[in-house]
Amino acid sequence: MQHATDLSLLEISAVFLSLTALLAYLNKRFIGLPTSIGVMAISLVLSIFAIFLGLLGFDKLIDYEKGLLAELDFTEVLLDGMLSMLLFAGALHINLGDLRTYKLPIAILALFGTLVSSLLIAAAVYFTLPLFGFELSFIWCLLFGALISPTDPIAVMGILASAGAPKSLETVIAGESLFNDGVGVVIFVLLLGILNSGDIPTTGYILHSLAVEAGGGILFGLILGAILYYLLKSINSYQEEVLITLAGVLGGYALASHYHLSGPLAMVMMGLMIGNKGRAYAMSDQTRHYVDLFWELVDEILNAILFVLIGLEVVVIAYSGNLFMAAALAIVIALLARYIVVGLTTKTFRKQLDLPTGAWKVLTWGGLRGGISVALVLQLPSSPERDVLLALTYAIVIFSILVQGLTIGKVAKSIAPSKQKVLGPGA
Repeated sequence: MQHATDLSLLEISAVFLSLTALLAYLNKRFIGLPTSIGVMAISLVLSIFAIFLGLLGFDKLIDYEKGLLAELDFTEVLLDGMLSMLLFAGALHINLGDLRTYKLPIAILALFGTLVSSLLIAAAVYFTLPLFGFELSFIWCLLFGALISPTDPIAVMGILASAGAPKSLETVIAGESLFNDGVGVVIFVLLLGILNSGDIPTTGYILHSLAVEAGGGILFGLILGAILYYLLKSINSYQEEVLITLAGVLGGYALASHYHLSGPLAMVMMGLMIGNKGRAYAMSDQTRHYVDLFWELVDEILNAILFVLIGLEVVVIAYSGNLFMAAALAIVIALLARYIVVGLTTKTFRKQLDLPTGAWKVLTWGGLRGGISVALVLQLPSSPERDVLLALTYAIVIFSILVQGLTIGKVAKSIAPSKQKVLGPGA
């Protein structure tokens, strides 16, 4: 058998794409779960089976899987390859009018919620991990809080669409996940810089960096969206217009990254502009049909590949008894932090929010974590601390997608569809 390290990029890509297609078929034919959840569940079972065979002395399968994953760098594939297209595709179908209606809860949860959740998780992990024999400095705990707090737009939007949530809640959760992703990445990068340099920057430097990266990303996305809008409006040919959107996404994300602007936020703003103003005034019916169809297919295919990769990546984690218990506690901590943030938001702004009664249940349980958290934790420098955080992150992501993702529909159905003032936890 050819070793994974002997394979070219084309061959490795073909292996993962073929595996994804096979698992998607098996799920559709025999299991019937939502595609994202189904392919991840099957790939996770395959990884566990490979680990079991390895324990019995049959190491070739797990070695081959690890070799493939090592060749196809998960962080690079997601952050530099898939993320731009997935965020643009997600934002493309969000109604800007609905987003404006719920701008207050979205802004609070994306900004305030991400910061508070990061601090809560960091503090809880810092004080509880020593109980299981793992002591991490506070900067490592802050990094963990920053990478696990943002709800993943890829996981959220891929699963929520079939969950049957009220439209208002779907808008809030999807909008929050699109923006807090950019916020979380900016915070993580700042903290990672502190870890690598050992220097604690001034408050002014932190605020300046946040303003430049986040604000610059938003402004860049708006400018690029305006350019694409002009180009789309000046012609009427769906082939070229689809190509223009693809070039704008890939080229725009590369430019934003090169100039240290927030690529995720730029893609969200560009997607909102093209998905609303562009679709309404710059495209014919035929072009609109093909643009929508193209980006829906891109979204579905990349989502499936991403969730297969998440399931396969579990083989890189070395779990122990204590680490299993620490991971279980980390799941509880992440859920509690989300519950507190949502509870504070819905209680404090009860009069201003126009959401169904009991919306906090869906907002809490629908705060899914996914591939972005995995990609960020894999960026941490190799160390015992990284190994611990990798295990905790995978546990939360797998629980989030398999357990929360499969049950969010039942939670959503318990919410009255009629709009009422939201009541927070305990109400």
